[in-house]
Amino acid sequence: MVLFPNAKINLGLNILRKREDGYHELETVFYPIGLKDGLEFIENKQNKINFTSSGLPLNIDPEENIVIKAYRLLAADYSLPGLDLHLHKVIPFGAGLGGGSSDAAFLLKGLNDYFELGLFISQLKKYATKLGADCSFFLENKPAFACGIGEQLQTIKFSLTGYYIVLVKPPLGVGTKEAYAGIKPSIPKKSLLDSVKLSPDNWQNCIVNDFETSVFPLFPAIAQIKTKLLELGAVYAAMSGSGSSVYGLFNSEPQFFVTDFPEDSFIWKDWINGFIILN
Repeated sequence: MVLFPNAKINLGLNILRKREDGYHELETVFYPIGLKDGLEFIENKQNKINFTSSGLPLNIDPEENIVIKAYRLLAADYSLPGLDLHLHKVIPFGAGLGGGSSDAAFLLKGLNDYFELGLFISQLKKYATKLGADCSFFLENKPAFACGIGEQLQTIKFSLTGYYIVLVKPPLGVGTKEAYAGIKPSIPKKSLLDSVKLSPDNWQNCIVNDFETSVFPLFPAIAQIKTKLLELGAVYAAMSGSGSSVYGLFNSEPQFFVTDFPEDSFIWKDWINGFIILN
C-alpha cells in the first residue's frame, strides 16, 4: 500500500496560559498543504518490521521513528503481520510542519484500511493522540481550529483555494525550549477562530504567531525570511508552529530567486488545490 502523508501549516498561534502540568494552552488553526512524504508498506512473512528510508536522512534508530511507534501501538491491540516499510522523507524536520505526525497518522489509517480492522476515526484518534498532539489532525486532514495543547480539534469550513503559498525552511532548527523562552502567555482580544474568517489579505494586522517574539531575536535569519516574503508581495507571512519554516500567501504567482533566501534553504511553492512545484 502506498500513502502520501502531507504537511500542515499553522494559521496563527496564540499561547494562552501555562498549565499546572507544565504544558501550555494554545489556540491555532491547522491547514493541510500539498507538501508530501511517501510511505509504502508490504506484508511479509517474517513477523517483523523491515524499515528502510530515502530522501532526507533520518539519523535515528528505526525503533525511535514515530512511524514504527505507530505500528507498535496498533499491533499491541490487534494481530498485525510483519511489514516491509519504506519512508521517503521530503517534509523537513523541525520545521513546524507536522511531517512526523502525518507519517504516523497515515500509517494508522493505512493499516486500518488494508487489514480491515474496522476502527472508526474516533478510535484511531485515541492512538494518534498518544503519538503527538497534532497527530490526530491528519486523520481527517481538514482545516481545523485546535486548542488545549493542540489535541482538541474543531473542523472548520475554510479554504485557501486560489492562493499561492511559498514555504521556506532555512538550514537550522528551533528547539522547543528555545521557542518557549521569553513567551508571555496572554488571551488575545479577538479569538483566532473569528480572525481567520476574515480575508487573508487582512490577516497581517490581526493574526500572529506568538513564537515569533521569542524565535526571531534568537534566529534573525528566520525573521529575514518573513520580511522577504512580504517584500515579494505576500498578503500574509508567518512562521509555522514553533518554526523554523516560514510561509507566505500570495494572490498571484510570486516570482523570486533561490538567492533571495538563506543558502541551502528548503524552498517549496504550491498553488493551493492546484499544481505543486518542488524546488
